[in-house]
Amino acid sequence: MIKTTVVGSYPVPTWLRALSSRESLRDAMLAVLKTQELTGIDVVADGELYRWDINHAETNGMIDYFVRPMQGIHTELTFDQLHAWRIKSGTAFRASPPGIVVEAIAAGHLNLKADYDLYSDLSPLPKKFTVTSPYMLAKTLADQHYGDLPALVQALADVLRQQVEVIDADVVQIDEAHVTGHAEEADICAAGINRVLSGVSGERAVHLCYGNYGGQTIQDGTYEKLVKFLNGLHADHLVLEIARRPAAELALLKDVKESLGLRIGVIDIKDNEVESHEEVESHEEVARRIEHAADQLGASRIQYVHPDCGFWILPRSVADAKMRALVAGRDLFAGRTQVRSHNSCDAPREARYRHCGGGVSWSFQSSPTRTSVHCCGPNSSPVDDISNITSTVAVSPLALTLLARAFGIYCLMALRVASSGTAPSA
Repeated sequence: MIKTTVVGSYPVPTWLRALSSRESLRDAMLAVLKTQELTGIDVVADGELYRWDINHAETNGMIDYFVRPMQGIHTELTFDQLHAWRIKSGTAFRASPPGIVVEAIAAGHLNLKADYDLYSDLSPLPKKFTVTSPYMLAKTLADQHYGDLPALVQALADVLRQQVEVIDADVVQIDEAHVTGHAEEADICAAGINRVLSGVSGERAVHLCYGNYGGQTIQDGTYEKLVKFLNGLHADHLVLEIARRPAAELALLKDVKESLGLRIGVIDIKDNEVESHEEVESHEEVARRIEHAADQLGASRIQYVHPDCGFWILPRSVADAKMRALVAGRDLFAGRTQVRSHNSCDAPREARYRHCGGGVSWSFQSSPTRTSVHCCGPNSSPVDDISNITSTVAVSPLALTLLARAFGIYCLMALRVASSGTAPSA
């Protein structure tokens, strides 16, 4: 079954911004992790809450958090240094760089292991840890030491590789949001990412998006220009922005090598509407997006579904609703795909949610507020002695899975006692 995960970040709780301490940070992490658990997310993340910086809120600390503690990087620039950086191409999305490289880079005070240890015991579920790509870091820095982009990328990659070698997370994910608009530097980017991945002991993931700078897309480009880059990555799977992208781009991923698992973005994080209108981010829309991806790429290629990017820019209520839509949409799609391979029930094709198993087929016809339930036995025959089994009940999308399991047991009981003329009790 396709699993669910998040990309990494989560909205920083207001109370954590107001009262920041190690204790309150642990409490906030626990809230984030438990929210994901209760929603039904399969692989959880810490929300990257400790990286948020009020002075650089537009990137949620994705850059500054990593480079500021490093040795060899000064975080304050002179007027001339700042002017020289600003005339570089491709830096207009920032008012200033996170730092300037003045000598050989080393880890300094960067300690990502301590960050992982802070939450590694807060959830029994598989966990992921995220690290920004060395290429993306390099593209934001001013450089007065290396004078060569590949050399700067490799220096940063060596530091990050050393950091991830001691992190035993189930998944380590490298985040890259710059090369999507600069395919001409893809080889430099891939070399840096692969250097970091060589230190990962768990699953190796690479997340690609087209920028989430204050909730805005900042990179122009297409996956068509990146297929060679993707095939050159030494990763186990890719975590891709898809929901916000043109639908035709999915077909471009058919040329990605089979050894790379695909994780598909089916939640648009740059849109803060969710389930306020049936056609916007409802669980049904999520299921349709998964179905489109499966039709284009084959369901076996899709390992996980997830949001396009991190949630940090959204209100918490919207982020939580999007996670619920993600899980419910995955469940809805799972019901559809199971019925396709089972022919014992001719339930209506328009049924929204179906499961089949054990000689009994049962289906759900769902709207945002109500769900119709139908049960039939083998050879498409209704279960005679429970003629009133078809009913309409009010149910939330997230309740569908539990209701489905309970109803399946009910149908099995009905078949066993059908010959005796006694209907099973509810």
